[in-house]
Amino acid sequence: MPELPEVETVCRGLAPVMEGRVLASVVQRRPNLRTPFPENFVTRLTGRRVSQLTRRAKYVLGYLDDGQVLLIHLGMSGRMTVIEPQNDGALPEAGKHDHVDFVMDSGVLVRFNDPRRFGLMALTDIDGLATHPMLAGIGPEPLGNQFNTAMLAEALGKRKSPIKTTLLDQRLVAGLGNIYVCEALFRSRIDPVRPANSLKPAEIDLLYREIREVLEDAIRAGGSSLRDHRQANGELGYFQHNFRIYGREGEPCITPDCDGTVGRLVQGGRSTFYCSVCQH
Repeated sequence: MPELPEVETVCRGLAPVMEGRVLASVVQRRPNLRTPFPENFVTRLTGRRVSQLTRRAKYVLGYLDDGQVLLIHLGMSGRMTVIEPQNDGALPEAGKHDHVDFVMDSGVLVRFNDPRRFGLMALTDIDGLATHPMLAGIGPEPLGNQFNTAMLAEALGKRKSPIKTTLLDQRLVAGLGNIYVCEALFRSRIDPVRPANSLKPAEIDLLYREIREVLEDAIRAGGSSLRDHRQANGELGYFQHNFRIYGREGEPCITPDCDGTVGRLVQGGRSTFYCSVCQH
């Protein structure tokens, strides 16, 4: 499933072609994705101007000029691709899994493709955004000002659960996913099974800095394309080539002078990759 860097990459790719533009036409080709589309979805969007496009956790948020907000979750296989019209203005025909088209007043098409249909789209008003069921209770953004060492220390101090599963709790920090938590813990040399409240202040400070750094590194690389992720221009992300620990079970640890081997265990139904020598 796309994590924060992948969604941020898509959002940044869509913003130049959607922000400030009018949704000239919207095509909805099925009644539902993971959940039903909002009632009168096409009518409520057509003719609206996109004033801003942002990300919250793993959601793309499109703020419209009438006070509505379009929430988009990519699910496991969702893609949003920018398609320029041909010289005659024609746009390519939709494929089997192209479920929604957003045609901007510039003629550019933003197409939502989702073979597994685990994505979703919802509409709410801006005043109800923070309390919307999809966003209510979500923690601070890990790249925002509210996320800092003091906040992280306070949150971890209340948790006895393993640090790996604790960091995946969206109520603690928004948007962190399995890949980047594995990478941040490895960079911080923290054992993923340690109780969260056992971390020392210096370890928490390092973890905070590594969480931000690994996310920023991944965004610069366009995210990680393990199976379905594509950037909005259709290109693959390439941060998967920079994984230091994730998906490397059985391989030698890359840390200089370490003779450890990458292991794997399951925590909360998710694979955790770690080095028992470096992370202790």
